[in-house]
Amino acid sequence: MLWTVCLILCLSLARMCVSLYEKRTAHPPRVKAAGDLLEVAVVAVSVVFLVVRPFVAQAFYIPSASMRPTLRENDRILVNELTYRFGQPARGDVVVFRAPREALAAEGINPGDETDFVKRVVGLPGDIVEIHHGTVYVNGEAQSEPYCREQPFYEMGPYLVPEGKLFVMGDNRNHSNDSHRWGAVDRGRLVGRVVCILWPPSRCGAIP
Repeated sequence: MLWTVCLILCLSLARMCVSLYEKRTAHPPRVKAAGDLLEVAVVAVSVVFLVVRPFVAQAFYIPSASMRPTLRENDRILVNELTYRFGQPARGDVVVFRAPREALAAEGINPGDETDFVKRVVGLPGDIVEIHHGTVYVNGEAQSEPYCREQPFYEMGPYLVPEGKLFVMGDNRNHSNDSHRWGAVDRGRLVGRVVCILWPPSRCGAIP
């Protein structure tokens, strides 16, 4: 945030200098164009870093293989932070959330650390989730999950998703620290919905 403010101040100062020079130069149109460009830059930087980034969208980095093949290590993703301020999560959404203490403990991470996880929403409040013979069932219905790397090797449930919580799982089911290990995550811990992959260029595109 500090460097953003400094950048805005520098651009604003440059705009002021151009304005002063504009009044003294014999070629005001050219100088005016430069001043207008600087003014646009000030507004653009302010909007992107003071409005869009903190409140609308943000880029995240994928550190693990828990969401393979959908997301891979070192992918950069764009997360819409407004989605769940005005709407509700849906099954199949890929979401970023602040990991609960139980999830951090399962990873051996200091519970005091702020860590974001990326998983897919499988169960909504009131849903009954269970896993048998490699198939995920929600409310008794087998789920079609073409985005998963492989069928889960473990058995689970039935598990009733509490009100105000979400049951989330990684697409790499057998190598994911998710709700099948530590339970549902609070709805209030959601950061936003993953919209697309930004980097690397060969993988840019929407999330299935």
